[in-house]
Amino acid sequence: MDIKDLYTERETKGSNAAGFYRLCVKADKREDFEEPLEETITKVMGKICAIDSRRWIQTILSEFMPGTVSDATEEERRLMLEMFQYTVWPTNSTKDPHDYSDLEGDMASIRKNPVMCQEICDILQYNLDHLDFVDENVDLGFTCPLDLHCHYTKDQILVALGHPERAKSMRQGVLYLKDRNLDFFINTLNKADKDYSPTTMYADYSINEHLFHWQSQSTTSEASNTGQRYIHHKEMGSQILLFVREYNKDQTGTAPFVYLGKADYVSHQGSSPMNIIWHLERPIPAKFIRQTGKLLAQ
Repeated sequence: MDIKDLYTERETKGSNAAGFYRLCVKADKREDFEEPLEETITKVMGKICAIDSRRWIQTILSEFMPGTVSDATEEERRLMLEMFQYTVWPTNSTKDPHDYSDLEGDMASIRKNPVMCQEICDILQYNLDHLDFVDENVDLGFTCPLDLHCHYTKDQILVALGHPERAKSMRQGVLYLKDRNLDFFINTLNKADKDYSPTTMYADYSINEHLFHWQSQSTTSEASNTGQRYIHHKEMGSQILLFVREYNKDQTGTAPFVYLGKADYVSHQGSSPMNIIWHLERPIPAKFIRQTGKLLAQ
């Protein structure tokens, strides 16, 4: 049984949301408890189940579990706690927008829920004990807590890159961050017609462990500033980052993206849209090849 199965979207939405320790209470296996953020945290337990970066897990554990040590610098700690803050209070919440200005206050408010903190720590420790790949830092020339081949939501990615305010304005999976001098793409490989318009049904797939075929927005021509930046990004000192997921949804709701790292331009065909082949700096692990590949039937 996948740990995410316990926190399916069906089970964790609405006023009757129940996490593992709440189920233990209902089964008379635990004393009842009452905590102010139980419903809020229970609703995002599925997202917490997806956290699989070693240093991010250690940093969160160090906040809620006495005696746990994190090697993160102060800047890394702040960014990773902001990523967790946006996990607990995501920008797509249908209720009143959250005020993200008091990070330490939000961490303190979570700590006032000891049972939920224990459940968070149990999940993260379980993930840490069962990781089956080696994550690694990606040198972007600035502090960034994203680790190669780990899973992240759009909110978490934007926080890590220093632009959480861009979450609601990012519509079609591409974003250029001028101050960082980088483009990043978030791609859903298996798109359903009901979730995407014809202009966003892009053809994105891995060719092999190093090469990735990516289709730009339909309005991007090779002569445009954006197209030229893609083609000549190395000469311009610009970086390209790729994030992919197999499907838009998983059992816990909106699925996170796998960070494939930095990519370099190889070639392209067509214009409006451009079909670009990128060379990944680090190979795609075998466990992700099936997800990112595409079977071309003749």
